[in-house]
Amino acid sequence: MKKKSIPAYFGKAILYICLIIWAILCLFPIYWLFTFSLKNNTEIFGGNIVGLPQVYRWSNYSNALLNGKVGIYLLNSIIVTAMTILFTVLASTMATFAMQRMRWKLSKVAMSILLVGMMIPIHAALLPVFVVMRNLKLINTIWSLIIPYTGFAIPMGIMIISGILDGIPRELDESACIDGCSIYRLFFSIILPLLRPAIATCAIFTFLQSWNELMMAVTFISKDEAKTLTVGIQSMAGQYLTEWGPIGAALMVATIPTLLLYFMLSSQVQKSLVAGAVKG
Repeated sequence: MKKKSIPAYFGKAILYICLIIWAILCLFPIYWLFTFSLKNNTEIFGGNIVGLPQVYRWSNYSNALLNGKVGIYLLNSIIVTAMTILFTVLASTMATFAMQRMRWKLSKVAMSILLVGMMIPIHAALLPVFVVMRNLKLINTIWSLIIPYTGFAIPMGIMIISGILDGIPRELDESACIDGCSIYRLFFSIILPLLRPAIATCAIFTFLQSWNELMMAVTFISKDEAKTLTVGIQSMAGQYLTEWGPIGAALMVATIPTLLLYFMLSSQVQKSLVAGAVKG
C-alpha cells in the first residue's frame, strides 16, 4: 500500500481547515439570528451581542406569531410561494418541451423572446404591472403577487429546464410515439419524471425569488390580511420599534422554510448542476 507523502498530508490538513472555517462562516449567521431572537434589547444592544442569551425568552416567538401577526404573514407567504412554484414549473416545463421537442414555425424565436425576459429588471416593470393589477382589481390580493412572480420566474425556469431536456435522447420520443403514446402521455409520464433535477433547481430559484421579494409586495399589498412575511416584518419594525426580540423571532420563522427546502432538494440540485457541467 502506497503511503502518502508529508506534503500530501499537509495539503489535506489545510483543505480541511479551510472547509471548517468556511462552514463556520456560513453557519454563524443562523446561530446569531437564533440567539438574537431569544434576547431583549438590553442584551442585543449591550455587551452580549454574540453570546448565548442570559435568559431564553421564548415569549418573543409567541409575541411575533400572535401580536405581530407573523402567523398570517407566514401563511400568505407559503400560499404565494407554493402557487408561484407550481405555475412556474408547469409553464416552464410545458413551454420548453413545446419549443425544443415539437416542430413548429418560430419555435426558436419564441424561445429567444421568452429568455429575453431575464434581462428585464423587476424595477422597470413595477409601474406597468401595478396599472394592470389595478385595472384587474387584484391589488391587495395574493394574485397581485403570484401572477408577476410567475411571469418573472418563467424565463429562468426555461433556461434551467432546457439544459436538462436537451440531454434526453430524442429517440425516446420516437419510440414512445411508435408504441402509440400520445403527446400528453409522453410529456407527463416519460419526460416530466426525467426532469426532476431541473424541476428541483427551478423550484429553489423560484422559491428564493418569491419568498424574499419585497418591492412588489410593498407596492401591491397594504392590507394585513394579504401581507407576506417580508412586508409584515417590515411593518413590525415600526410597530415594535423598541422590541427587536420579536422581530428576530419573525426573521427566524422566515428562515426555517428556506433551510427545509434546501435540505429536501439539495441532492436534486447537485444532480442538475453536475449534469450541466458534464454537458458543458
